[in-house]
Amino acid sequence: MDANAKSAKKPNFMIIVADDLGFSDTSPYGSEIHTPNLQKLSDEGIRMTDFHTAASCSPTRSMLLSGTDAHIAGIGCMAERMKKYPHIFEGRPGYEGYLNFRVAALPEIMQDNGYHTVMAGKWHLGITKEVSPWARGFTKVVTTLPGAGNHYNHEPQLYDIPEDEQPKGIGLLKGDGLWMREDKFIHGRKDLPEDFYSSNFFTEEMINYLRTRTDEEREKPFFGYLAFTAPHWPLQAPKQVIEKYKGWYDSGPTAHRDRRVQRLIELGLVPEDVIPAPLHTMRETPWDEMTDEQRQYSSRAMEIYAAMVDIIDVNIGKLRAYLEDIDELDNTFIVFISDNGAEGQLLEAAPILAGFTMGEIIAKYYDNSLDNLGAFNSFTWYGPQWASAATAPSRACKSYTTEGGIRCPCIVRYPPLVQQPGGVSHTFTTVMDILPTVLELAGVQHPGDVFRGRPVAGLRGYSWVPLLGSDNLAVQVYDPERDVVGWEQLGNAGCRVGNWKLVMLPPPRGTGDWELYNLSKDPAEMNNLAESEPDMLYKMVGHYETYYAETGMFDAYTMFYDELKKEGVKRWW
Repeated sequence: MDANAKSAKKPNFMIIVADDLGFSDTSPYGSEIHTPNLQKLSDEGIRMTDFHTAASCSPTRSMLLSGTDAHIAGIGCMAERMKKYPHIFEGRPGYEGYLNFRVAALPEIMQDNGYHTVMAGKWHLGITKEVSPWARGFTKVVTTLPGAGNHYNHEPQLYDIPEDEQPKGIGLLKGDGLWMREDKFIHGRKDLPEDFYSSNFFTEEMINYLRTRTDEEREKPFFGYLAFTAPHWPLQAPKQVIEKYKGWYDSGPTAHRDRRVQRLIELGLVPEDVIPAPLHTMRETPWDEMTDEQRQYSSRAMEIYAAMVDIIDVNIGKLRAYLEDIDELDNTFIVFISDNGAEGQLLEAAPILAGFTMGEIIAKYYDNSLDNLGAFNSFTWYGPQWASAATAPSRACKSYTTEGGIRCPCIVRYPPLVQQPGGVSHTFTTVMDILPTVLELAGVQHPGDVFRGRPVAGLRGYSWVPLLGSDNLAVQVYDPERDVVGWEQLGNAGCRVGNWKLVMLPPPRGTGDWELYNLSKDPAEMNNLAESEPDMLYKMVGHYETYYAETGMFDAYTMFYDELKKEGVKRWW
């Protein structure tokens, strides 16, 4: 193919999402974990240090695929929460619990504009055929529909419970309701390979879909979405990979955090004078107060986590090698992100585990002895201290609207556009920007107010093309005086305008009072300016109220917790 013909080709796209990966969990962001393929993508592209998602999985994914806020796209509250008290949310636009049809989904738009659309991995945006990935624009897809799953496809709590013992509503979580291939449900136990491991399987399926394209499909550019379920709990990985990291974390999460922050400083990713937020402990015993046995168990969990990140990187290397083999690597816009901050708690545990308590499930079906941790029949997580070490210097972790919950890694590689390979951008960006960026590069217009015969919302994100195509990586994407970006899930709220950030953490997570931070001087959100800057606080609260009104929110938090109180439940988290 001559150079002119090649330059005239439309670009391909490959969006890669890691699940619950922390800000500094890869080497481009200061990690000790072996991630050479992500390092190479970073060296050939750019890293973003002020990229933001929602505070948890499905809201982020709705924003990614709609280019707008989660409250508009259907995930105003996570579906797992809405199922607990459905009467609170029924009939409220933006709280459908799936990617709704009030938005034009990115794969739908690309499909209608001549792209071959392919997905492999986690959906978490609806569990019925009518709202599945295939129904929302993916021509080829293999997907797990819920928010989490065993990385070895070992789900006895979903397959082995007798019919008369199943809790109400478990039907959608049984083996024939978890997985889909194109528009058909497949059975997780019967239709997936015996040597299944999530990250390997999803990558192999993505490559196979691209390799087996028909001649007609090869004439089209492709839009790919590779959505890993790792390193989300349960923490599981092959033993030989876990062994690579044996002993690496024996000094504990505080020392681990300090090493990571120092490396971030050396890489120019955080300010030299940054003071990291204290480790988040929640209900976990602090490392210094643990017994030797508890520390050994905790550090082993972190070793498994590192192995899972390592395997993600290996698979990204496989996908890259395939794109090189077919001479499409440099014509493919690649973006790698995490969907939220590192996971320090069991956010989705109760719904995913079919109504049983964690203790009941583990006692009946799993072996969590130290020597078995990481195996197919173990089920563990690494807790808030390791999670907040990975989000450092930011405060807290996943499901918090502090920076630790919403500030995530983002690497972009696309040689035809990127002017500064290996560069670092400190410009504020969000996951809502990926859709308008893809559309601009593809030469496709957003449909506006009507799409496929239905009214749809406009965009709240902005294209990165001016930033990526500039020799100045400080180009602003959002107007620092005008544009309001907000976050909210069951009362955990915040908004940002320029460098000013407003945060609300209701009890038991916080005081329930508005907090105010200047992120240009205080990226760890350690100096609350609410009392010393009353005028700015008043102004930012006004911005949040505008965001609240524009996105159609309602006070779900109060209603939800009123119901909990009736049941005598003192805390949900």
